[in-house]
Order: sequence, then C-alpha cells, then structure tokens
Amino acid sequence: MSKEYGVGIIGCGNISSAYFRLVPTFRNLKLVACADINPDASRARAEEFGVDAQEIDALLANPAVDVVVNLTVPEAHYPVSKRALEAGKHVYSEKPFVLTLEQGEDLRRIADARGLKVGSAPDTYLGGSHQFVRHLIDSGAVGKIMSGTAHVLGPGMESWHPNPDFFFAPGGGPILDMGPYYVNNLVNLVGPVRRVVALANRAHEERTIGNGPRLGEKVPVAVATNIHAILDFVSGAQVALMASWDVWAHRHQNMELYGTEGAVFVPDPNFFGGAVEVAGRDREPKPVEVWDHPLTAQNYQFDWGLQANYRGIGLADMMEAVTSGRDYRCSLDRSLHTIDVLTAILRSAEEGRAIDIATTCTQPAALGIEEARGLLR
Repeated sequence: MSKEYGVGIIGCGNISSAYFRLVPTFRNLKLVACADINPDASRARAEEFGVDAQEIDALLANPAVDVVVNLTVPEAHYPVSKRALEAGKHVYSEKPFVLTLEQGEDLRRIADARGLKVGSAPDTYLGGSHQFVRHLIDSGAVGKIMSGTAHVLGPGMESWHPNPDFFFAPGGGPILDMGPYYVNNLVNLVGPVRRVVALANRAHEERTIGNGPRLGEKVPVAVATNIHAILDFVSGAQVALMASWDVWAHRHQNMELYGTEGAVFVPDPNFFGGAVEVAGRDREPKPVEVWDHPLTAQNYQFDWGLQANYRGIGLADMMEAVTSGRDYRCSLDRSLHTIDVLTAILRSAEEGRAIDIATTCTQPAALGIEEARGLLR
C-alpha cells in the first residue's frame, strides 16, 4: 500500500485551483496547508478547499508537510524551492522550475545533500493520449522518427488573464511559458536534444489587459514573443518548433512526427487527452482509437468543456518514487534538460548561432495503464 504524503501549496493564484481539486485524486497525496505572499489569496483557497492557511515560514516548518508544491510566479520558483529544500521538504514546482542551469544545479546540490527530491511540471505528457503515441512509436508503428513540427501559436495571454505581467517579464514569453509542454513531450517521444538554432522577434512593446479589474492597463513586453527553432535530437531526429503570441489565426497541427514508415499526429501537449491520427505509406492520416488508459478519462470541467486533467500525476509519481526508490518521470534531470533546451533557443536567437545543449537525460519510463491506475484513488 502506498504511503500518504502531506502536501503544502505555496502560491494560490489562477493555476492553484487545479492542484487543489486534483491532488486529492491521487492515493499517496493529502492536502495539508497553503500559503501565499498575499494572505487573502491563501485564506480564500483554504476556505474553498478545507485546508489550513499559513504564513510561508509556518508552512515550511509544518511537520505534516512532506512536499511543497511551488506555484509562485516564474521568477520566484528558484528562491521558494530553495527555501523549501533547506527546510527539509521535497519540492514539486510549476514550470519553469528554474530560469538558469546554475539555479537548477544549486537545487540539485541542496536536494542531494539532504536526500530530497525535486520535480517539475509539466506532467501532461503522462496523459493517456500522449502515452498511447509513445506506445505507437516504441512499437515501431511509424518507423524511426526522423523529423517533425510543433506549433504553439496564439495572440497572447493578456486577453483573459487579469494579471498577465509575468507572461511578458523575464522568465515568461511563449518559449519558457508554453515551451515546456512541447519539449517535455518531445523528450518523452523522441529522447534528449543535442543542439538548437533559432530566430526570434516581438510584435509589440506593450500589451493591453483585456479582462478583470485592470482592464485597459498597459503591460511592458521584455521578452521575445515570436520564436522559430530547430531542435536536433541525439537520436538523429530534427523537429521545427514555432512558439508565438503574435498569431491571430493558423491551420497548423500542435505536433506532427514523421517516421521512416509513416507519421503520427499528436494532440495538444498542454492537455492530457486528445485525438491521435496515424498515417502509413498510404499517406492517409486516419484516426486511431486511443487505448483505455485511466488518464484519458474526462474528469475536469473547463470553461470550454469537459476534459481529461490530471495535473499532479507527476507529483504523485515522484512521491511514489520516494517510497520505492525508483526513478521518477518528472525528474530534476529531465526538467533541467528542458530548461537547457528552452534557454538555449533564446540564446541562439540573441547570439545568431547554433547552441550545443550542455545537459542530457534519459527518456522517462512509459506510464502504462496499470501503473497509472495504481496512482489514483
């Protein structure tokens, strides 16, 4: 039987509601407390979900908290995670868990010295549809993957987010905000990256907030918002990635991977489910029935409809690894490799040259049906 670990959440903004709702669905996790730099925010979440609202220092000293889920803004991820590790807590962070390799290596040093784990979102690639694509590729259904495309395109976050400042500040932009979903999934499906080359620009020097109490307020843009990159993988595959918040309409698929015997069309890496299509040498993409994986079940009501949402499965998997001693999928090594790739893309665009990736990692173990079921209550 799985050991149950106490979870403390630091950061009670927009994304936190999903974690508050979903953490209790995993059999080895129990929500204990929450904290925020704004006490009103933590009190509101505590009342909504029946947990204790604490000051950050009190949460870090709480003996019932085994692992801290860090949902602060990107620039605060590293210092908050460092404080949690120094307090003797495991850490699972929203992406990007650090903004530089040096920060990631510092967290590794502290964690290793104290026997603690550090993990990071996104864990959407563990969803049933993406794991089905992994199964297709591993079984040779489309041959060896040699190339592909990935697109994360839209007009930006300021139209819906009431406080979008951090999206356009250092640590934001489409590469560091949305890129982790795509690069994590590519590492899951194809393996680690060895080199990148990129170009970047931005369409606007400021954005106008379109929702909430700050409606009409201007936000400065300090990051690239339109990036084209080529990722060269250790396996020999080469994938073109376009990430932009300067696009009003397009007809690109989220992700397509091209093998020596066919092609697979991958659903949006920002979500756990979605339709999968496969083409063979007949050159005709056809829908395929996704297997009966527990992480394909539609369990979460979004504004636009019912979807599969299992944010926190990476946390549950990490804490199961604490119990068993095995590797965990959303590991520091893999998360840091993703950060290395994403920051190298930005450096390549700034410096006008290809950048070799300093880190590497193994592909995460596939998450099969029975193992996924074993993490759920």
